[in-house]
Amino acid sequence: MLFGIMGGVQYLLPDFIKDIIPFNRLRPLHVTTVISWIILCASGGIYFYLPQTEKLRVFSPILMKLHLVVFLITGIAIYICYATGNLGGKEYLEFPPLLIVPIIFGWLIFAFNYYKSVVGKISNWPVYYWMWGTGMLFMAYHLFEASLWLLPYFRNNFIKDITVQWKAGGSFVGSWNMLVYSTAIFLMSKIKGDDSIGRTRESFFFYFLGLCNLMFGWAHHIYIVPVTPWVRYVSYAISMTEWIILFHIIYSWKKSLPQKQKETFSLAYRFLAMADVWIFLNLVLALLFSIPAINLFTHGTHITVAHAMGTTIGINTTILLASTCYIISCTKPHFDFDTLKIKSGFKIFQVSLLGFWICLLIAGAKKSNWMYFTKGIAFSVMQQSLHTVYVCFLGFGIGMFVGISLIVFPFLQHIAQTISIQHKFNHNGIIKR
Repeated sequence: MLFGIMGGVQYLLPDFIKDIIPFNRLRPLHVTTVISWIILCASGGIYFYLPQTEKLRVFSPILMKLHLVVFLITGIAIYICYATGNLGGKEYLEFPPLLIVPIIFGWLIFAFNYYKSVVGKISNWPVYYWMWGTGMLFMAYHLFEASLWLLPYFRNNFIKDITVQWKAGGSFVGSWNMLVYSTAIFLMSKIKGDDSIGRTRESFFFYFLGLCNLMFGWAHHIYIVPVTPWVRYVSYAISMTEWIILFHIIYSWKKSLPQKQKETFSLAYRFLAMADVWIFLNLVLALLFSIPAINLFTHGTHITVAHAMGTTIGINTTILLASTCYIISCTKPHFDFDTLKIKSGFKIFQVSLLGFWICLLIAGAKKSNWMYFTKGIAFSVMQQSLHTVYVCFLGFGIGMFVGISLIVFPFLQHIAQTISIQHKFNHNGIIKR
């Protein structure tokens, strides 16, 4: 959020800390940190839920710690590279390509530990087990695929290069969506106390549809690239259906959830309900720009950014905050989620995100109009005409920062206290965890 706000300030004041962190470094710092939040929170949730909720022993606690150490050291190395201007990768992965090796290694460790923990330990897997396992394997695969541009066969051919880049990037997003959406289904089943939610035909249909989207849905990003027509048709069809299923699952769950469970897991429930609203809003937007004739005008504008922000903040972040709320409810059943600070933060977050999203849509529409329907107007003039929109954009971004901070700081205090108590007990030999 801090990097995002700094980037927003640079939109208004291009010389703001330009000599320290120019925009070409600030943007990857922001993007990489957002992706890290999504991946680490989803992974941490899985590591918590298996032993604490599912009562399954993690196969190797040592591998779990190794996974954390590998990601921690690699993350620090990535930050150092960005801070010093040592860039060398591509979209989402703009750090030096060599650092992808420990990241893939970490995912393989995670997948191995996960499958050894669950295979043969539980029969009739619920859908979220399949989605967790699939997401891990495809993460490793598509991160490897994202590095194929280093080979001359791809790098020396523009069409192949850009096609593989968008395929790997789109499927990379689909892989982390597998981890996040499965967490949403897991939370719904546990909050309601009904594991059948994860075993319905509807849930498995959503899983296979999400898997198809992971494999083919990326293609709607490259309508302008001359690829095989059937790939476009398949991606277009899938883009029109995937989120409809998830929206229906959450909507049906909300209708059937007893009032008592809504009150017991109040904030987790509200975050999942908020995610459902953003699934609907982003679904409408995605359906529109998945249409090739519309995609021509929206591609490369802030409308695409609005779609990305609606997904990473409105859907992924709200689901993961719901996961965090549920974990805290498990570790401290009497934690007060209904304080004035948290309630105020939730409302500020909701309003600010909607305003933020609308500003991006307005800016995208303005840029599209400039690209295709105006002549003789310089880019700088068009940018200047968006000054008020960018001011509002930055204001709503700061609002999101304030709202989320009011929510998560009490969570962080609880986590810090829990770690301190565990460390004290372990040090005195009272509890060995």
